[in-house]
Amino acid sequence: MRAFRCRVCANPLHFENSVCVSCGSDLAFSRTEVDIVPIVAGRYTDADGATWHICRNLGLSGCTWLAATPGGQCVSCDLTRTRPNDADARGMRSFQIAERAKRRLIVDLDRLGFEIESRRTNPTTGLCFDLLSDTHEDVVTGHDQGVITINLAEGDDAYRERVRVRLDEPYRTMLGHFRHEIGHYIQWRLVEAAGGSILDRARALFGDERADYEEAVNRHYADGAPAGWPGSFISAYATMHPYEDFAETWAHYLHICDTIETSTAYGLAEPVALEDVVAFRDVVTRVW
Repeated sequence: MRAFRCRVCANPLHFENSVCVSCGSDLAFSRTEVDIVPIVAGRYTDADGATWHICRNLGLSGCTWLAATPGGQCVSCDLTRTRPNDADARGMRSFQIAERAKRRLIVDLDRLGFEIESRRTNPTTGLCFDLLSDTHEDVVTGHDQGVITINLAEGDDAYRERVRVRLDEPYRTMLGHFRHEIGHYIQWRLVEAAGGSILDRARALFGDERADYEEAVNRHYADGAPAGWPGSFISAYATMHPYEDFAETWAHYLHICDTIETSTAYGLAEPVALEDVVAFRDVVTRVW
């Protein structure tokens, strides 16, 4: 993502910094300003005179974002519907990793102009996250009509690497899971709900999403990806079903945009407004 600097001493900052290691200023992330800002006594007053407060989950999940009310939680934390019990030490460790990835996802979507509507605001089609520990039960990562479930075991490096090797994946990350699952949500809300020519075009590109999903899963894990798949798909997993083709393509789109933004921030590429690039082909073929 973009590079950040302390507004007090200009020292370089990381996205998750809550304190400047150079000048000692307390810090928080302002979603409205898309910047890390200095806070005093847990508060920050923006240019419009609005007062913001440090998220109540700073100690719980390491959240460094600003909330609108004293003792309240930020927009990102509001999107979490379910989390592990405090007594589940393993689950809570991975919960912090998942929340960190979710915050980065929201910045991704904000940067590209995708509005996020919470489940609390819209119980029918709003978005929420169930971040579940598999300490006492099996958990399957997935999306179902606006509810994204993440198996927090993916926050454990050893577990995630074992699965990555077993499934012969080139990489596997917590942030990658969030980006993939939000792709399913985007398709559900912006493609299937739109219907008409948008849905027709999606089916022409990715296939008909009405194809039997269970049958596709069984075929994929029995036979693997078809021969020559790299010529038409962005990953082997994308070959399984049109839903997965869309979600994998969406996740890679976010990967690419993030890489370009990081390269631009550190002077490795020319400045560009990604929101002005209207075609995915232009993103992946432009000489940066």
